[in-house]
Amino acid sequence: MSAIRQEDFIQSIQDALQFISCYHPLDFIQAVGGAWEKEKSPAARDALAQILANSRLCAQGHRPVCQDTGVVVVFLKIGMNVHWRCELDVEEMVNEAVRRAYTDPDNTLRASMVDPPYGTRRNTGDNTPAIIHTQIVSGDKVEIAVAAKGGGSENKARFAVLNPNDDLVDWVVNTVPILGAGWCPPGILGIGIGGTAEKAMLLAKESLLSPVNIQELADRGAENYLEELRLEIYHKVNALGIGAQGLGGLTTVVDVKILDYPTHAASLPVALIPNCAATRHIEFVLDGSGPAEFTPPHLEDWPKVTWKASPDAIKVDLDSLDAAQVASWKPGDRLLLSGKILTGRDAAHRRIKELLDAGEPLPPGVDFRNRLIYYVGPVAAVDDEVVGPAGPTTATRMDKFTDMMLDELGLLGMIGKAERGPETIASIKKHGASYLIAVGGAAYLVSQAIRKARVLAFEDLGMEAIHEFEVEDMPVLVAVDSSGESIHQSGPAEWRIRISEIGGM
Repeated sequence: MSAIRQEDFIQSIQDALQFISCYHPLDFIQAVGGAWEKEKSPAARDALAQILANSRLCAQGHRPVCQDTGVVVVFLKIGMNVHWRCELDVEEMVNEAVRRAYTDPDNTLRASMVDPPYGTRRNTGDNTPAIIHTQIVSGDKVEIAVAAKGGGSENKARFAVLNPNDDLVDWVVNTVPILGAGWCPPGILGIGIGGTAEKAMLLAKESLLSPVNIQELADRGAENYLEELRLEIYHKVNALGIGAQGLGGLTTVVDVKILDYPTHAASLPVALIPNCAATRHIEFVLDGSGPAEFTPPHLEDWPKVTWKASPDAIKVDLDSLDAAQVASWKPGDRLLLSGKILTGRDAAHRRIKELLDAGEPLPPGVDFRNRLIYYVGPVAAVDDEVVGPAGPTTATRMDKFTDMMLDELGLLGMIGKAERGPETIASIKKHGASYLIAVGGAAYLVSQAIRKARVLAFEDLGMEAIHEFEVEDMPVLVAVDSSGESIHQSGPAEWRIRISEIGGM
């Protein structure tokens, strides 16, 4: 009979969360490297290079691969013969581990959990509570899988109850384009089939924990119906031409994972959950001999990919930016931004609207006229950092505020990730503004361009406060120009045609 000590359990999960924050699973990052090698789209290839360079930087610097350090998801399989030596219950121990991991002064992770989930939505401050799934199984060990799931990809989870005679592959292939690019492709699709609604969703989430091996499967051939489905979905989704960051290209997913479960004869529940370019998970076993140990992968096993700004990139002085300069940018242009930008996300935009509706002025120093706003919630700085990893958040969530920001506050443009909705694109065109994207999944790389940072307003919102960043050569790409043309529409459309002409990849 194994005796699991409280401190061993807590320390193992704490260490696991710190580990996955800065080390990609090697199988995943090598799959992204393979995607980079074969990619023909210049925009997608550049995005993949940034993701790979960011991954290496994070492994070297022991800092998070993404500013969104995720909601913690823990799968526990507890042996029936396990004996616990603890004062806290299992849920309390998991949450204590999360609390310690996310407040570690040597590698502070961003707290994103809010409670209550509706209404005031106050940040819990330490990223608790975790989402915990527990099974009681035979044996005398505790098997633990820990994942940190970012909001951008989690928000793209989808569920449907299909007719048993419906084509499941068609549903997946028709659903993926609707997700947009907010889940930061390239990534992995997790699919759950069967059971009931909640079981299908759980299967989809759990499937994402398995190793990346689609190429090995393709080489040897499918041996059962699930493997046949994986291969068919993999090829058909990549044939959509969505590509890295939704810019158009050959690789949208590096693998497709499927788990199934028996279901009612009248039902076909299907769940789809994507994992993003910041895929983070690890699995380990406790047997009573002490805490788990995690060995960092060797940097020589990383793909030999570096990133540097394109020689064609346009240098932009943000402190003298005007509408004429913005009007000269075209979709796909690569820019290097230098000067001052303001930040703001959902909560900050909501407060700005409340102030404007009440006829009150914005806080001192907050002036958006002729400036850009960066949709970001950075990780707190450690040691001598100006700011922690500071990659973009999904811009679509700010669509409802965009007309207000452009019309009433004189904003010239926005920086985020993923596509914008049709009404927002119309507003951008109306105001002669622009929408730029930074690469989701390259948060630490982006933060290297930030030379100074200070909080200007709404400090109580934590990472959602309004900051002023002073940047030097911050790399971005023009996604929507002042005429309303969007690369998230033109890029995938072009590459879908190209892939069909060459018969897939």
